[in-house]
Amino acid sequence: MINLLPPETKEMYRYARRNHTLLRWTMACAFSLLGGALLAGAGYLYLNQSIANTNKQIALTNKHLQEQHMPAVQKQVTDISNNLKLTVQVLSQEILFSELLKQLASVTPRNATLTGLSISDTQKGVDITAQTANYDAATQLQINLADPKNQIFTKADIITISCGATAGVRYPCTVNIRALFATNNPFLFINDNKKAAP
Repeated sequence: MINLLPPETKEMYRYARRNHTLLRWTMACAFSLLGGALLAGAGYLYLNQSIANTNKQIALTNKHLQEQHMPAVQKQVTDISNNLKLTVQVLSQEILFSELLKQLASVTPRNATLTGLSISDTQKGVDITAQTANYDAATQLQINLADPKNQIFTKADIITISCGATAGVRYPCTVNIRALFATNNPFLFINDNKKAAP
């Protein structure tokens, strides 16, 4: 079929078709932009709502923790931790009295008897009280306690000696001795240099 239309009309038809195609593409782009804007707006609203909900949950959690006295619980946990450290520290200085008494009995002279044993204020030694037959026995007890071969004390000092003239009493003298534990003393619960008790 031969197109006998004038060239101007042909040109107008061609541009009309192009305009129609461009109009369709423009409408598609406009709808795409509108859809993107709607999606962005919906996402923004959703994020804002999520942030608001999260903030509400945090506030409720904080309120719940405060109602449960969380600061007081944390303080109790800290106190327990400090008490545990103190317990370990005290145990590191505690004495195995059963083993210590055996060793003390072995170094006590025949004419003396132990009557008291107490930890001194520093917890690095003990105060020993004994009844003896005379001054010599009290002095011998002090010498035996201070002897490094016994591995008990680094030194032992006589605090007091008193003797009464009571007739018929086997041990009329009372001696008080303060003794400091040796660093390698085998009679502590925790001791890095611990040796077996003899």
